[in-house]
Amino acid sequence: MYRVNNQIGAAQIRVLDSEGKQVGVFSREEALAKAREAELDLVEIASQATPPVAKLIDFNKFLYQESKKRQEEKKKAKVSETKEVRLGPFMGDNDLQVMITRARGFLEDGDKVRLIVKFIGRQVIRPQFGHQVLNKVFDALSDISKIDRQPKLEGKQLIAIISPEKKKPGVQQ
Repeated sequence: MYRVNNQIGAAQIRVLDSEGKQVGVFSREEALAKAREAELDLVEIASQATPPVAKLIDFNKFLYQESKKRQEEKKKAKVSETKEVRLGPFMGDNDLQVMITRARGFLEDGDKVRLIVKFIGRQVIRPQFGHQVLNKVFDALSDISKIDRQPKLEGKQLIAIISPEKKKPGVQQ
């Protein structure tokens, strides 16, 4: 939390005005007198600095600006979703290509993709066919994805998760 006015304990304080321009280094009493004179609060913004930095600003306005900054940061942070693509162990090549294209679109949007091969009836006794389908998908998407979770049989479903590969700066595509 921020220290305001009399809560500031440092003997010397570097004072900034409301625009962030340096006013000077003052004793605590002089800084508080300047704040009262301008009818503003003295808010300590960098307590670790030597001397500590305080700003002449209305404290409620300062809190409002801080909350706005946090909201903007939340907007910029991308929340990654997990999309699901369902496959079959005996899919035709064209059907598989459609599902690969769909998964590629999800990965390009920055989402993770859960690949599920669903076995029906007695197909579950041949899980190697599901692994072959997933290996085809992994090969087709290897240029833009990495495997987060290796294929694992859970009940009658073979599940794997892939995520988009982080682009390396300076690498041309």
